[in-house]
Amino acid sequence: MTVTGAVLRETGVDRPYDETRPLTQETLHLDPPGRDELLIRVRAAGLCHSDLSTVNGDRPRPTPMALGHEVAGEVVGLGEGTARGDGDHGFAVGDHVVMAFVPSCGVCDPCRQGRPALCEPGAAANGRGELLAGGRRLHDEDGEVHHHLGVSGFSDHVVVSARSVVRIDPEVPWDIAALFGCAVLTGVGAVVNAAKVRPGESVAVFGLGGVGLAALIGAVAAGAHPIVAVDVVEEKLELARALGATHAIHSGDDVVEQVRAATAGGPDHGIETVGSATVLATAYAATRRGGTTTTVGLPHPSAELTIPAVSLTAEERTLRGSYLGSCVPERDIPRFVALYRAGRLPVDRLLTHRLRPDEINLGFERLAKGEGVRQVVVFD
Repeated sequence: MTVTGAVLRETGVDRPYDETRPLTQETLHLDPPGRDELLIRVRAAGLCHSDLSTVNGDRPRPTPMALGHEVAGEVVGLGEGTARGDGDHGFAVGDHVVMAFVPSCGVCDPCRQGRPALCEPGAAANGRGELLAGGRRLHDEDGEVHHHLGVSGFSDHVVVSARSVVRIDPEVPWDIAALFGCAVLTGVGAVVNAAKVRPGESVAVFGLGGVGLAALIGAVAAGAHPIVAVDVVEEKLELARALGATHAIHSGDDVVEQVRAATAGGPDHGIETVGSATVLATAYAATRRGGTTTTVGLPHPSAELTIPAVSLTAEERTLRGSYLGSCVPERDIPRFVALYRAGRLPVDRLLTHRLRPDEINLGFERLAKGEGVRQVVVFD
C-alpha cells in the first residue's frame, strides 16, 4: 500500500528546522504485515528528544529513515499468527494500541529475566533500522527506507512487530494515548521500576521535558515528599508546581546547594532526564549519602561522566540507568493508563501542542528551543 511518512535523509542539518526542513513528507510503499506483524493506522505520534537526537546527529542512525516512535493507533491488518486466540499475541482489527520502542523477542536472556527493555535481538534490529523479524517494510523509488526504533510512527500507516504493540483502553483519547509509548513509560517507569520510590522518600527531577514531568507525576503518585523540580525554563517550573512539585528550582551555579537545602541534605532519589553528562553529574552531586541517582537521558555516545569514585563505597551511593523506564510494556502501559483514568497520573497536562503532519519541522524547532512539553502529530 502507499503511505505518507516523515523521512529523514540527512542528519545534522542546520537550524532553524522550520526553515531547513530536515524531515520531508514523502510517499512510500509499505509492505503488508508478515508473520507476527500488524498493520496499524496511526492516530497520534509524539515528538521526543530521541527523535531530535536522530535529527541533529547526537544518536547516529542509518538513513534514509522514517522517524517517530511514540505512537498510538488502531489495528487494521493482521499478519499470520497475530489474531486473537492465535499464538502469544491476540489482536483484532479495531484494537486501540500503543507501541513500545523496543520489541521484545521473549526468548533472549534479558527477556527471560523479565527485562524486555534490554532485549538483545530487539536492540540489534533497532540499530540496523529493521523490524524484529529482519528487513524493512518501507520503500521509496530508490530502495528500502529504515525503520525508527521498530515503529516509524510519523506515517499514516505502519507495519510493526506484534512484539512492539500493547492493547489499551479504547476510552483514552489518541493524542493522550501516544504519550504512554515513551514519555510516560520512561518517566513514570524510572520512578516506580528503576528507582523504586517509596512513600515519604524525597525526589529531585532534573529536566522537565515530557519524560521529566512524567517522572514528576510518577513521584507524586508514588507518595514521594518533598519533590524538587529543576529546569532552566520558568514556564516548565510553573507547570511542575501545578503538578505537585513542592519546590521548583531554576538551574544555576548553586543548584546543588539549593536542592540539598530543599531536601534536608539531598534527595533520596535524583532523576536525570536531560541526556547531559553535566546534568547527570549535578544530579549525582545533589543526591544524599546512601541515595540513588537514576538516569534515563541519552547523551552523545562520546560524552563521559566523572564522579568521585570513592563516594560509591564510602557513601553507599547508587548510580543506575533506566531504559524504557525499566518497564515490561505489556504489564506497565495498561496499569499506567488505569492510573491516568483514575486521576492519579494527569498525563493530559503534559500535552502542550497538537500538530498537523506538515508542521513537524516547526515542532522539532520548538523542541530544540526547549519550548512546550510534549507535542503530538495528529493524523486524520
